[in-house]
Amino acid sequence: MQSDQPPPRRQLPALDAQIKAAQQGDSTAFEAVFDACYDVLYRYAFQWAGNAADAEDIAQLAAIKLAKTLKQFKFESQFTTWLYRLVVNTAIDWARANRRHQGQEPTADSPEETVSHAGFSAVYLQQLINQVAQMGEGFKEAVILVLGEGFSHKEAAQVLKVKESTVSWRIHEVRKQLNQHSGGCHD
Repeated sequence: MQSDQPPPRRQLPALDAQIKAAQQGDSTAFEAVFDACYDVLYRYAFQWAGNAADAEDIAQLAAIKLAKTLKQFKFESQFTTWLYRLVVNTAIDWARANRRHQGQEPTADSPEETVSHAGFSAVYLQQLINQVAQMGEGFKEAVILVLGEGFSHKEAAQVLKVKESTVSWRIHEVRKQLNQHSGGCHD
């Protein structure tokens, strides 16, 4: 049964030995890595997509990509940082492919432009994410990582492969725009 909420956050166990073994072709080690990180992979896909069906599609594609690209992980950053980047790229590719196959141009109302988060009304949160998505490339990802996942600006920058100051600027711009919109209601 599909849930409208992402799985709870949990830390990944130390996986360095299993990752190294999986990179050498050990299928049992890959299975251990996959089992340990699937909830994280799915949770991020869910935050991106906003619904379980699309999150499952993205997570499945990300799992395939993980199997194909795990050898590229160089232990220069945390595995979760690398894994989030893999999911972000997969989600972006998935969204583009869906638009192309459906003959749609990107819109603020596209299903991949919603995120579910406890404590917010679904309608308000959808409007918020739609507004952030319209700000341009990278804003939505920065908001999901920093505000949704609790990453520091530095960690988000590593995932997004941008400067820390870029993430800080994006978050600042989102807050500024939201303040302008909420400020206009109180004048």
